[in-house]
Amino acid sequence: MEDPSQQGYIPDRVKKAEKHLEDNPYDVDAWSVLIRDVQNRKTEEARELYEKLVSQFPNAGRYWKLYIENEMKSKNFERVEKLFQRCLIKVLNIDLWRCYLNYVKETKGSLPSYREKMAQAYDFALDKMGMDILSYPIWNDYITFLKSVEAVGSYAENQRITAVRKVYQRGIVNPMINIEQLWKDYIAYEQSINPIIAEKMTADRSRDYMNARRVAKEYEAVTRGLNRNAPSVPPQGTPEEVKQVDLWKKYIAWEKSNPLRTEDHATITKRVMFAYEQCFLCLGHHPDMWYESALFLEQSSKLLTEKGDLNAGKMFSDEAAAIYERAITTLLKTNQLLYFAYADFEEGRMRHEKVHQIYTKLTEITDIDPTLAYIQYMKFARRAEGIKSARTVFKKAREDSRSKYHVYVAAALMEYYCSKDKNIAFKIFELGLKKYGDEPGYILAYVDYLSHLNEDNNTRVLFERVLTSGSLTSEKSVEIWNRFLEFESNIGDLASILKVEKRRAAVIDKLKEFEEKETALLVDRYKFLDLLPCTYSELKAIGYRELAKQHAVSLPTLNSSVRENAQEEEEETDVKPNYPRPDTNQMIPFKPRQIIPTGAHPVPGGIFPPPPVASVLMTYLPPPTCFHGPFVAVDELMTLFKNCSIPDEPFKGLQNDISKEGIKLFEYVLSTGANSLSGEGAKKRKNPGDPNAEESDEEDSNLAPPIKDIYRSRQQKRVKENSTIG
Repeated sequence: MEDPSQQGYIPDRVKKAEKHLEDNPYDVDAWSVLIRDVQNRKTEEARELYEKLVSQFPNAGRYWKLYIENEMKSKNFERVEKLFQRCLIKVLNIDLWRCYLNYVKETKGSLPSYREKMAQAYDFALDKMGMDILSYPIWNDYITFLKSVEAVGSYAENQRITAVRKVYQRGIVNPMINIEQLWKDYIAYEQSINPIIAEKMTADRSRDYMNARRVAKEYEAVTRGLNRNAPSVPPQGTPEEVKQVDLWKKYIAWEKSNPLRTEDHATITKRVMFAYEQCFLCLGHHPDMWYESALFLEQSSKLLTEKGDLNAGKMFSDEAAAIYERAITTLLKTNQLLYFAYADFEEGRMRHEKVHQIYTKLTEITDIDPTLAYIQYMKFARRAEGIKSARTVFKKAREDSRSKYHVYVAAALMEYYCSKDKNIAFKIFELGLKKYGDEPGYILAYVDYLSHLNEDNNTRVLFERVLTSGSLTSEKSVEIWNRFLEFESNIGDLASILKVEKRRAAVIDKLKEFEEKETALLVDRYKFLDLLPCTYSELKAIGYRELAKQHAVSLPTLNSSVRENAQEEEEETDVKPNYPRPDTNQMIPFKPRQIIPTGAHPVPGGIFPPPPVASVLMTYLPPPTCFHGPFVAVDELMTLFKNCSIPDEPFKGLQNDISKEGIKLFEYVLSTGANSLSGEGAKKRKNPGDPNAEESDEEDSNLAPPIKDIYRSRQQKRVKENSTIG
């Protein structure tokens, strides 16, 4: 066994974690193992790991805070300030900002300008993080700091009072946890300064405070369950991630609903964007969050511009562009969707040079397929600068070896539809055919173009060229043959149809999976759109559907109703389980719970609640605490049930409607346990079914009451209470 004291010793758990990170660099658990390992090492040794950590998770406030605290241990203040410069503005994490304030407080205290720097730091922090629900400590610390500032003279004293009052008045209208305590402190502060005007000062702001307190409770409820310290990783689709995404979207939607009921749209936008910024820290790899935030800013910009506030409209428009820029330069460098949305946004602002820069940056990324980027780039160039500019982009795309055949199709169709020039479109298709003659998708796109022009001879020539060129393998040519057969079925005569069908059969015979399926191949001759010569069950029986699945000899384009019928029929014929299937409608949903309520069935992580009918019944029953006994001995009761003999046949009635078995049972009861009822102490009871029966007035004094008679104990308790009162 290795000696841990040896220099350079690496624990096994660290080796496993490093191996996991090689496969998945976003493995948070593996990173946690490495972080715990370096916390006991020297600052210089840990620095390399922390640098890798914040490079992998650039918006994780918790990791930045660990990195900074590691440098602060060695008092590397210059490095600490550089780290704050790298992360503080971009990472709006409340713990990170409190760490920053503590750093300023500890390191700048000896400077002559300490008060000014500390006040600036607090103002800076409140401007960025003052809207956070957990920001009360920052507000309170700032007020405590201002109160502690020495003031010499009445002018300085008035300045200090004004500064403290200003912070109080900003804080009491800001929804957050502990806002009630801040309001109490503010009232006490005003009373200590001037009791005469204190009531008026607090009354003027009471309404705003009540509104903020109401929103604070909603704020706390809507953010409950959010994991704010979760590092941002690519979408995994786990249940926990789906839950977090849903919670973040609910929080953002709540902010958009204007819970403060303010008419200042700038305030609403600021709060919504703060919610998005918090979301980016955890869901930074989700492109929809970035796009929706930029779209919200764009809409706010348009709204304020329409109202006449041009400066605010321009500011929000620039912030939307900044959101796009941050997304494509940080976590989503290869997400083409955000590049396209960013380009369209800048195109809408008539900044065409910026759009060229965006598309150029995207196409220069080495590890992506730039085909779609070139196509969208050509479309923009044609819209903004004309067809000649689009041709320049097409030339650039042709020279890029990573581009696929789709670029040629897009360029040719653009020439046909926009410049109305068939000859150029023909030339582009022919140029692409030399390079992509072995791509069925490109050939079919060329065929579709010729079909639109009604060029029968050219279409037939194209089919012959590609099918006899030898560039297509048998597997790839099946789809082309099918389209050729469909083409001849539409415009050719029977002889040409049979000829193409025979040639296709010769190619298909080379493929073993198509053997002995002549009837299935015959279907292609007679089908039209979603009309087929057989039912779906018959097509399946003759092997047509298997043919379609294996080599794209697909069914014709189906409309929604036909497709649904086909799917239903396929499910009925294909799904034949060999085991009984449970009725999922009767299954009880699992609910994750930490506190287990009475009556539920607990399992690790949650509960299975009782069925709905049982739940309704339980609402009518008294709680278990009301029952004090007697308790049934369940084992003895089950033994009695087990040993009980049940007759195989029903009782046969006699003339007096009393069976012999009943008489025997009655005699058995009298002889065993019921004789005590017929003794001297027994009292006569009235038979409800006999009107002539009489009830005795004598009380049975020999029978003792039950040990735990609740009714009797309550009556005795009442008697004692009445006697005490009397």
